[in-house]
Amino acid sequence: MKSNWRKQMMISALALTLSAANAAPVFASAAPDGKSNAAEIAQTMGTTTQWNRWQKEWETLKNDWTQISLSPGSNATELNFAWYTPKQTNDNNSNADVEAKVQAISPDQKDSNVPKLIIGEGRNMKNAKVYEAEQTEVKDEQDSNGGTYNSNKVTATGLKENKTYYYSYDNGNGYTKPAAYTTKSKKDFSFAFVGDPQIGSSNELKGKDSKEFYDAQSNAVKSDAFNWSSTLNAALEKTDNKLSFVVSAGDQIQTTKKKSPNKDASKSEIEYTGYLSPEALKSLPVATTVGNHDADNANYTYHFNRTNASELGSNKVVGGDYYFKYGNALFIMLNTQDTNVAEHEQFIEQTVAANKDCKWRIVTLHQDIYGSAEHSNEPEITNLRYQLTPIFEQNDVDVVLTGHDHAYSRSKMLLGGTKANDYTDDEFDAELKKDMDAGENPTTRTVAPANIKNDSTDEKDQKYLSYLKSIMDEKAIETVKKQGSSVINPEGVLYMTAGSSSGSKYYDLVPRQQTYIAHRWQEDVPTYSVVDVTENNLTINTYRTDNDEKIDETFSITKSKGDVASLNKEIKAAESIVKQKNTYTTQSYRVFEQALAGAKKVAVDKKATKSEVENALKALTNAKAALEKKVVVAKASATLKAGKKKVTVKIKKASVSGYEIKYAANKNFKNAKVKNTTKTTYTIKSLKSKKKCYVKVRAYKVVKGKKIYGSYSKVLKATVK
Repeated sequence: MKSNWRKQMMISALALTLSAANAAPVFASAAPDGKSNAAEIAQTMGTTTQWNRWQKEWETLKNDWTQISLSPGSNATELNFAWYTPKQTNDNNSNADVEAKVQAISPDQKDSNVPKLIIGEGRNMKNAKVYEAEQTEVKDEQDSNGGTYNSNKVTATGLKENKTYYYSYDNGNGYTKPAAYTTKSKKDFSFAFVGDPQIGSSNELKGKDSKEFYDAQSNAVKSDAFNWSSTLNAALEKTDNKLSFVVSAGDQIQTTKKKSPNKDASKSEIEYTGYLSPEALKSLPVATTVGNHDADNANYTYHFNRTNASELGSNKVVGGDYYFKYGNALFIMLNTQDTNVAEHEQFIEQTVAANKDCKWRIVTLHQDIYGSAEHSNEPEITNLRYQLTPIFEQNDVDVVLTGHDHAYSRSKMLLGGTKANDYTDDEFDAELKKDMDAGENPTTRTVAPANIKNDSTDEKDQKYLSYLKSIMDEKAIETVKKQGSSVINPEGVLYMTAGSSSGSKYYDLVPRQQTYIAHRWQEDVPTYSVVDVTENNLTINTYRTDNDEKIDETFSITKSKGDVASLNKEIKAAESIVKQKNTYTTQSYRVFEQALAGAKKVAVDKKATKSEVENALKALTNAKAALEKKVVVAKASATLKAGKKKVTVKIKKASVSGYEIKYAANKNFKNAKVKNTTKTTYTIKSLKSKKKCYVKVRAYKVVKGKKIYGSYSKVLKATVK
């Protein structure tokens, strides 16, 4: 990929020759890429305590290559695992209870030196199974102590719906503490869609073999990994921990083998450690896509256990395309770093033919073939677009999820786009640099400048503008039946490009929004999407990580015959929500209630037209998807310890943003003082000796910039010494 033309810090001036009638101006540089600092994200989200704790943990964790990854299995009854073990191991830290259970279940394993994984139901691992790992040598990599590693892969089978399992694995130093994994429903389910974690990308130094680079890399990974974890936690909290899995559109890490110090593949391992470090990933599978930052290093294949992997679409380094099923949805993951479109076509056709029972077809690839930021107009991207889109349309693909652009966009429903203008990468690069010039003192921005004007007399400028117009694909926009931003029974395809999920790097939106774009957003904040899939509906909501606000309206695709039977089915499904009325915000539930009442009225109206039935179905679907959960803040509890002229308050830790401590010298709290803290221990000082101090505590969460409080604890009192 020729991806480095964008916003590089052009220290040397760039001179572009215009027409003979004009002077040749000197161009400075593009605006620098934006990024999110973890300390600032933590402050906004009220998670500074967690950030401070993570900084200490990172110093211990950063050299540990043995973090496990979970990936979706072939279907909802399977779960894939992958992890590293050092070739030289010791067993000093083994979990004795787990070790005994493994020995009891499988005393005759053929090779005791091969690591194993055990998984069973509940904390006691009832009906546990032990799996011997399929092991592969991690080639051409050594850690800082010269240690070498093997990659281990296991597929757990026979998992039941809506059940909590515990698993433990031998990481080379014994069995780990058991971790929980809860299966979800495969009928109606949710998954998160994220773009470009690219852990380590906030490091502005190049890959030189120097202490400065390694220190900068470690600090960048520490920050990016914290933000990545924050996004995953936000998505889990948004869905009440009901996510079945995550789909990542590629570029898990930053440092490619080619650009690592001395082209040493092991130099990206610290970034994989950061990527795999979030606690959420111990219970949340991720379906990864190969991005250009993943593609030249085999450690991608060592860290992730992809199911139904094919050699079709392989670039001969990180493997090819793969797929998995979940419920009534088929997920096709393409490695488009290999641009052999014929092989991708063959894989898609074979996969669709073998899974005809799947109602929904979702494709993921890295390149943003219908995006709206700096990569989206590249000739190599648009050339790939016009090769792939006919294949998607012929195979009835519903949604295509992409990344690469580090900025969010959602297309209109598109059908039949055709290439109309040939343009070379070299021509495009030169004009783009001119178009994006940000002046002598460039600052970070979110929309690129547009220096080339429509009335320019320069022939090259006009050719550039003509090319941009030709790839707007106005004729590909499908005329669909819609209500609001939702569509019913479309023939075309929806294309989404995810923003950065870690904030390690952001790209500017292009100045001329493409006609095919329905909505786009860039404010240099990490984002994620939640996709809800039911029998007839696929619904997408997209949020910014820092304050939980939506960045786009709810969008849904409905597949329905438009008949009363389908409407009644949706009504029945919606009625189960009525019992949970008090868990939703008043406004969102009121809209849902009105839609449900309207749907019921249409369903019993024998004179209702097909259009009225379809509209009622869409209104109910939209209202259901737009329901917002009330923020519940747990009641706080605390203890007091009196000291000399002080009282120390110890608060029981909760999943909140912080705590409010209210104290006074009387039980009525007259003239009380209030202190806010993010810590669970707080000392009230400068108190009068031998006087009573009354204290009560409440927790709060920061939502959309506002504090929402829980109930006060019981009143505590202590006599000051």
